[in-house]
Amino acid sequence: MFETAVQGWLVSISLILAIGAQNAFVLRQGLRGEHVLAVVAVCALSDAVLIAAGVAGFGAASKALPWLGDAMRWGGVVFLLAYGALRFKAALKGGEALAPGEGQGAPLGKVLATCLILTWANPHVYLDTVALLGSISAQYAPREVAFGIGAAAGSLTFFSALGFGARALAPLFANPKAWVVLEVVVGLTMWAIAAGLAFGG
Repeated sequence: MFETAVQGWLVSISLILAIGAQNAFVLRQGLRGEHVLAVVAVCALSDAVLIAAGVAGFGAASKALPWLGDAMRWGGVVFLLAYGALRFKAALKGGEALAPGEGQGAPLGKVLATCLILTWANPHVYLDTVALLGSISAQYAPREVAFGIGAAAGSLTFFSALGFGARALAPLFANPKAWVVLEVVVGLTMWAIAAGLAFGG
């Protein structure tokens, strides 16, 4: 059972390791030191729910509701384009407005709302976390639950390292220009993902 949990942990880490909209947001919040614990908790708990749904066989819902995929896809495109534009706008304001520890940070409600949208409005999360992890867990029957627990632990490990580990980069981001670069990179990442969703079929 322990080996099965470790396999779930490794698969989960490998799926979320790539830089995506959610990861870029967690990194940015970690660097700013704004509501990091809450953001990490929301991401990890959301993944745990999605993993549980996948292990329980929720993937069948996409077959029962054929319109769901397209709805999530285009909703994600619109949101990612808008959020990317906001990051470019923030970059144009210059480093002073982006420096951590200066001025008033974003309110918790707004941060968590953005985090939830980036998590739940991303069609890839249902493909990877629900469908893919769900199908892989079936290979470990009757130890699917152990696999799911391991996968959820992998998600928690990754987001905790990303959110809290970002503070190690704080000296680099003491330079306002580094924040401008980060905002541009995050904006480009959001738009690239949106393009992938829109033209990827």
